[in-house]
Amino acid sequence: MKINKKNIPVTMEAPGTIMRAKDNFGGMTIGFNELPKGTDFTPLLNGLENDSCHCPHWGYVLSGKLLVTYTDGSEEILTEGDVYFLPKGHTAIVQEDIKMIEYSPSKEFSEVMAHVGKKMAELGG
Repeated sequence: MKINKKNIPVTMEAPGTIMRAKDNFGGMTIGFNELPKGTDFTPLLNGLENDSCHCPHWGYVLSGKLLVTYTDGSEEILTEGDVYFLPKGHTAIVQEDIKMIEYSPSKEFSEVMAHVGKKMAELGG
């Protein structure tokens, strides 16, 4: 089973932002995301348990920098070349324009994205 990045459906597009996602790709959702500096997921996760993402993610940073904050108060920076695992209970802010590949369990990812969609509508985004 394989898919070319160009064939992963675009789920969100805005200036500096292209998010692609293909769900149920072996039980996982594969994403290829390009996000601009300043993108803050925190307000979009407000209202979820601990106001954080409950979906784990595995991925690889192609370029850029991402600040990840965990519900226990710890933080880490993901940068170009990093392979990562984000357990449930996190949020993130893009520190430098980022391109990343990410894999997430489809069920949990769909739940989070449904919430994010509602929040974006509420916030007028």
